[in-house]
Amino acid sequence: MSKKITLPITDEDIKSLRAGDSVLLTGTIITGRDAAHKRLFELIQKGEPLPVEVRGELIYYVGPAPAKPGYAVGPAGPTSSYRMDKFTPALLDLGMKGMIGKGARSQEVIDSIKKNGAVYFAAIGGAAALIAKSIKKEEILCYDDLGTEAVRRYTVEDFPCIVAIDCEGNNVYDRS
Repeated sequence: MSKKITLPITDEDIKSLRAGDSVLLTGTIITGRDAAHKRLFELIQKGEPLPVEVRGELIYYVGPAPAKPGYAVGPAGPTSSYRMDKFTPALLDLGMKGMIGKGARSQEVIDSIKKNGAVYFAAIGGAAALIAKSIKKEEILCYDDLGTEAVRRYTVEDFPCIVAIDCEGNNVYDRS
């Protein structure tokens, strides 16, 4: 049975999650991929304000396809998360609560998840059309020049994922 979490995610929610838990998220999340992360990271390095508030947010690594009639977005499957690893600790240090993507993360990201009391969710790769059905609304927040890689806000209902790395560093990808 899946745990249902209403967003924004709280510290108590995060502490209650364990690696391997099945979760349904309802509320809002932000999106971003490689190019957006690079721009955000460059602003952090310069000490400049970000064009989007990351504190308390979950970010979904996705570049959605165009929407079909009746849908907020087209197929919206997760992107491989390792591509954001060099940027993630800086965003977590700013108060971001977690990420949604697919695949293993670096030890630096795992350490930052533990340090910041965050969580990493895995969405199911290959289920882009199914995931899109849980996205009810989207709005572009910044970097619209990046097209599908723009930072967006999604309103989601019962967005399916699993806890891949919990706040204690337990990791479904760790096979040791």
